[in-house]
Amino acid sequence: MSYNYSQFVSQLANMIGGAPIATDPGYIAALPNIIDDAEQRCYRELDLLSTIVRDQSATLSANNRGFTLPQSLGRFVVTESMNVFTPVGFTINRKQLVPASREFLDAVWPNEAAPGTPSVPQYYAPITDQQFIMGPSPDANYTMEVVGTIRPTPLSATNTTTYLTLYLPDLFLAASLVFAAGYQQNFSTMGDNPMQAMTWEAHFGKLLASANIEEQRKRYASQAWTAKQPAPLATPPRN
Repeated sequence: MSYNYSQFVSQLANMIGGAPIATDPGYIAALPNIIDDAEQRCYRELDLLSTIVRDQSATLSANNRGFTLPQSLGRFVVTESMNVFTPVGFTINRKQLVPASREFLDAVWPNEAAPGTPSVPQYYAPITDQQFIMGPSPDANYTMEVVGTIRPTPLSATNTTTYLTLYLPDLFLAASLVFAAGYQQNFSTMGDNPMQAMTWEAHFGKLLASANIEEQRKRYASQAWTAKQPAPLATPPRN
């Protein structure tokens, strides 16, 4: 079943020791860390299509090869591609930029000033995880489109549902229970139940594998680069 925030809080408390835990100050204090750990694991290991956005809110500055990623839709974790929009008559033409090294751009286009008019960037290279340089420098304030992965807003009392709670609630709950074992001090051989975290970790791994199959199908990256369910391995013939 899918969860909203209050349902998740109650269900997690019920799984780690009963409903009264939901009002325990220690549990309430640990809850943001439990949610954060579970969300980060799921987002990193699955690379969900639902976390990919197209942000067209930023522009380049004329005679300036620097560019900072926009954050109108969230902070980018990974950039997959960048496109620059140039006006052609009454239409807008999208030009895809090619990733390159900083050394290449510094050698070929070392100046901030645009080399001519028009001057539309062809390449980009990272300086930091949020700052890039373009080559050549633009001659006008062209609109940029950045495509990549962001971190969605975490689950909380004010953000009551997420993609994970709505569509991968079993995986999210299992990931939460791994970290919650630490709250219960059952995260090691010194705990009252030393197998608790390991058990939930194993269960999380099984759910992750099945969720990853669906995610690859969405990308048409399943068997033979299709959206089909992978076929089970054929039983080897008897000798």
